Amino acid sequence: MWQGLIEKITDYKWRIPKSYKPGMRVEGVIYASEKMLSQIKKDNAPEQVANVAFLPGIVKYSLAMPDIHWGYGFCIGGVAATDPEEGGVISPGGVGFDINCGVRLLKTNLELGDVKDKISKIVDVLYQNVPSGVGSRGQIRVSNQEERRLLLEGARWAVKKGFGIGEDLEVCEERGSIEGADPDSVSERAYERGKQQAGTLGSGNHFLEVQVVDDIYDREVAEKLGLFIGQITVMIHSGSRGFGYQVCDDYVRVMIKCLDKYNIRVPDR
Repeated sequence: MWQGLIEKITDYKWRIPKSYKPGMRVEGVIYASEKMLSQIKKDNAPEQVANVAFLPGIVKYSLAMPDIHWGYGFCIGGVAATDPEEGGVISPGGVGFDINCGVRLLKTNLELGDVKDKISKIVDVLYQNVPSGVGSRGQIRVSNQEERRLLLEGARWAVKKGFGIGEDLEVCEERGSIEGADPDSVSERAYERGKQQAGTLGSGNHFLEVQVVDDIYDREVAEKLGLFIGQITVMIHSGSRGFGYQVCDDYVRVMIKCLDKYNIRVPDR
């Protein structure tokens, strides 16, 4: 149980002051209810919020979102920005081992009545086509050359292969691929791990759900997004699987050496 210093700002916002640990450059801020906070303290995650505040060049706060729980260096749900003009650093642990992990909501033109009697069949088809679990292997097979092309093109590659449509790219950051990607910067071990996991879901808190919109809190936003009561949507939470883990692991080792090289002191590696 975490016993550190924390102060209430509002019913849903809590502060870890800089005075909590000598060396903190900014305050820590956690977004959670009081009930959630008591649970959050049980796995010591607030300590990681304080530790992130030691990073050189960190801007304004070390933040934690409501899904905060114990992670690798950063807590899961941790957010921090660093300014290179102020000596800011890049933290592979901050990006996380599951690089590009995130959640996406896909809307459909179906309503609950259209699928109510077909739920079991839909679930069966999803299980057949989207393997899940630790070490799961996908049905998408890629060669070494194709895997490198996937890294360069990102979501564009998926659209070309029929796994999406052009409109999907319009709602992806950087249209699904950031310029400057360099496949040669990735280890052969990462390629080997990723080759068999394209199109898989993973484990832990990753999921693929068929959902129905049963309430709307902001009608203006819902209309802009094309969402309506009774609509069927699909939500997916996944990441980069063993490939991303290996990339992070490779570069964490590099960064650990850099700590000594640049005389950077942090309480948790």
